[in-house]
Amino acid sequence: MGEKIRLQKLLSEAGVASRRKAEELILAGKVRVNGVVAEIGGRADPGRDRITVDGKPLETKVERVYLMLHKPRGYITTMSDEMDRKCVAELVRDVPERVFPVGRLDRESEGLLLMTNDGEFANSMMHPSHHVPKVYRVTVRPLVTEEQLVQLSTGMVIDGRKTAPAVVHVLSQEPGRAVLEIILREGRNRQIRKMCEQLGLDVARLRRTAVGFLKLGMLPPGKWRLLTGEEVRRLTGPAAPVRKATSVSKSSREKRNPVPRGGKGR
Repeated sequence: MGEKIRLQKLLSEAGVASRRKAEELILAGKVRVNGVVAEIGGRADPGRDRITVDGKPLETKVERVYLMLHKPRGYITTMSDEMDRKCVAELVRDVPERVFPVGRLDRESEGLLLMTNDGEFANSMMHPSHHVPKVYRVTVRPLVTEEQLVQLSTGMVIDGRKTAPAVVHVLSQEPGRAVLEIILREGRNRQIRKMCEQLGLDVARLRRTAVGFLKLGMLPPGKWRLLTGEEVRRLTGPAAPVRKATSVSKSSREKRNPVPRGGKGR
């Protein structure tokens, strides 16, 4: 008899969702083990037990895929939506395996979004202890003051908790607006928008341009590219090895993801 493994871990390793999202699926009654609705904390033996998610058998042997998507404005960061809004799932339909987002960008934000079917990789990237810096280009109205810059940099209380210090640079200013570069090391819900709103600044545009060393570059909006094995290793660090990244033939990748001459968005 094989070892019984926690269902959240099984679902994340099978590429269904991150562990946190897997818990939501279990709580919603969408996961069954041998026909019985699963509960949080439940375990199963993938070699002997029949595990289903939304009535479909769980596939435990899948190729690991890691990619970056240039999310356009107007898309929500989810794989399905009951209100029939546009989802990032529509942009990765041609990915060979089912993937899910690592973290999120809100509907009106755009830029670099990591996606994978490796739950352990997603957990590592989203865990507070990982502290992967994320770089944003933010256009605000009206002009930003020195006092506002200090508040953004040193931390502010939003949703009852103080934000971690941020790095803020003014990239350009013109009458009625300013373009900022904001670097965060935490990923709280709509954090930049809430900080700016509290300071009386209107966010006209918000684009994530980098996650750690990984830059959006010339990747067109709505397109994706696979990460290399080296990029995956650098993102997770030497202490957190991950499975070998899936490869796709060059001709197939270029057909799916036309990238302008001069860069692949790295």
